[in-house]
Amino acid sequence: MELQGTVKKLFDAQTFASGFQKREMVILTQEQYPQPINIEFLSDKISLLDNVREGETVKVGINIRGREWVSPQGETKYFNSITGWKIEKVMDNGSEPTQASPSQSAAPVSNENPFAGDDDDDLPF
Repeated sequence: MELQGTVKKLFDAQTFASGFQKREMVILTQEQYPQPINIEFLSDKISLLDNVREGETVKVGINIRGREWVSPQGETKYFNSITGWKIEKVMDNGSEPTQASPSQSAAPVSNENPFAGDDDDDLPF
């Protein structure tokens, strides 16, 4: 899956006691109701954010992950996370793909009925 938006916030990399590392960023989607989406980059993927700056428009390849957690009281809860694995900058000036326009050499459209002279009607109904 992919998300596209403007980088709203970049956080510093975090290193945990186990050696696990992650870095998060928030992008603001570009739609009628923009959404701030937090995306985690894990381990070797944190370096993908080194050349990204707040305010830039990016397209991010993501995976959605879920996990189950049972509290000490026996209550089960579910958590989701969005993990980034690819990021590319998008130019703001007309970067969206444009739809190809019809070729000028296309055959003209005829309004003539191709079956007008066919009087041999052999349909059974």
